[in-house]
Amino acid sequence: MKRENGILLHIASLNGRYGIGTLGEESYRFIDFLEKSGVKIWQVLPLSPTSFGNSPYQSFSAFAGNPWLINLDDLVENNLLLPSEISHKQPKESSSIDYTEIELVNRPLLRKAFERFSTNRNFSKPFHDFCIKNSFWLDDYALFMSFKDYYHQAPLNQWDKTIQLKEKSTIEYYSQRFSSNIEFYKFVQFIFFKQWFLLKSYAHEKGIKIMGDIPIYVAYDSADVWSNPELFQLDSDLNPEFVAGVPPDYFSKTGQLWGNPVYNWEANKAEDYSWWFKRILFHFELFDILRIDHFRAFSDYWAIPFGEKSAKNGTWIEAPGYDFFESLFKKHGKLDIVAEDLGIITDEVEELRDAFSFPGMKILQFAFSNDAENPYLPHNYIKNCIVYTGTHDNDTSLGWFKSLVDGDKQQVREYLGNSKEAISWALIRLAWASVARIAIAPMQDFLELDSEHRMNIPGTSENNWKWKLTSGLLNNQLAEKIKKINHIYGR
Repeated sequence: MKRENGILLHIASLNGRYGIGTLGEESYRFIDFLEKSGVKIWQVLPLSPTSFGNSPYQSFSAFAGNPWLINLDDLVENNLLLPSEISHKQPKESSSIDYTEIELVNRPLLRKAFERFSTNRNFSKPFHDFCIKNSFWLDDYALFMSFKDYYHQAPLNQWDKTIQLKEKSTIEYYSQRFSSNIEFYKFVQFIFFKQWFLLKSYAHEKGIKIMGDIPIYVAYDSADVWSNPELFQLDSDLNPEFVAGVPPDYFSKTGQLWGNPVYNWEANKAEDYSWWFKRILFHFELFDILRIDHFRAFSDYWAIPFGEKSAKNGTWIEAPGYDFFESLFKKHGKLDIVAEDLGIITDEVEELRDAFSFPGMKILQFAFSNDAENPYLPHNYIKNCIVYTGTHDNDTSLGWFKSLVDGDKQQVREYLGNSKEAISWALIRLAWASVARIAIAPMQDFLELDSEHRMNIPGTSENNWKWKLTSGLLNNQLAEKIKKINHIYGR
């Protein structure tokens, strides 16, 4: 196993000219920065359209790409937008993403681009081929989003019953009625993935792999649930019988009530996990490495009765993880999967992870508990793991350290050999020096940023996912500093 290193940065957090990071020049510049820095892996968050709370982990689709990440300049270059239509759309530079403003600006522009696209024969065959290849998810997604527009974004359980249940005559009627809108949503996905695969190819030219992130659960209000209700534990009215979450742990004292419907694993197994395997293989077209969020739910999952106000009153229920992964690898060969094994982890979860040699995750912010056997301390690592200073769900390393009481700060400093180095970089050095196969840190830690630049606070639904780089931060001096530490520790 080669020793490698990476940076965790969501595409939306890049310094885009239109208020959000996109698949445009800012992504290419970041790949150039990674190459200069000797970084081998770019870890991104899910690329999906965001819904509730702007979270990429709560999406209208497990397959679709986020329209707000589309590079508008590319649409100008392809004569789908006029320069004058976007020249005045640039907001003032900010370290925070205004999702409401982004949608107000971008949606009409994408509509204009679609109008011109519809008469441009140069796109006819590529668009047709894209729609055919992706029809297994794209057709239902485009129709689902058209119904979302029709119902003014109301959730699935507020639609007419005949539409909820996809009665054939009703669906045929609305498919004709919404034909133009359906084509619009397909066009947006065509453009998104066209841009994505060009970006991925550029990363490979620079010797950089991309690690993606797949949430284990899908949102209730999604094309996936609407299209495949039998694969989830739903009642006859399509309401969840149980929803997902986790009991209290070190991320949240009250647990986390996510609200996603849990899977009907018997039904999934009966169809040989067909939907799941399509989903995983689709994501391996997008990424080189795939992190499965909340991996432990393949061993057993926390099922909370629908309607509960907190995550406390749930039950652990066994899931068919061994059968699932044996079947996956028998059919499709070994895949480079990372197990997000954080939270309350049992021997059974570790056995499932190790049975398939998935690397687990180690978080340095969890390491300092006055216990030399703490599994997150580097001297306890095995090689087949990935060490992080923190993830998108943690505070920044500087913010975390500032929040510690003096005695805990002293323990951290003593473990670091009483280093006088800035705490973010001292923890990066500790991760990079470890035996872990891969060492990754969020971009905020390389920039020594505090809690104001945190990405997400688990268990909360407001003011998350907004952090964005500002200009000038990714400079040659920082690239050289990262390159040096990669060289020192053989990464």
